[in-house]
Amino acid sequence: MIDRVPGDLPVRGSVVIPEAELRWRFSRASGPGGQGVNTTDSRVELSLDVAGTTALGPTYRARALERLASRLVDGVLTIIASEHRSQLRNREAAEQRLVETLRAAIAPPPRPRRATRPTPGSVERRLAHKKRRSELKRLRRPEA
Repeated sequence: MIDRVPGDLPVRGSVVIPEAELRWRFSRASGPGGQGVNTTDSRVELSLDVAGTTALGPTYRARALERLASRLVDGVLTIIASEHRSQLRNREAAEQRLVETLRAAIAPPPRPRRATRPTPGSVERRLAHKKRRSELKRLRRPEA
């Protein structure tokens, strides 16, 4: 559950999405809900125009557009939440998922891996172990 005041959506550090850039749509959800399932609009769609948002600087925007390319439709990211029975809980779930998705998308790339070589001792131990296994298996063979 998100404990925050309605309004701008903090993502990380200096990245805060203005409330005006978030687009909400509500519709009837399938699944549990009893008699109220046919009357309440509990399914939530939260959309953010990643390509046009003012919350992301040029570096973050380029990174997000590249990493979210398969999920964007015309530069817009849409999160759908319908797992809860109440619209409020689904709104909170959609906001949380949007924040997590954006955090992952704008995270800095991992440091490149430095190639390493096995130590002479580890090579020697590996070969000695292979020799022992080979000898053991040779001794198990029936004599011909």
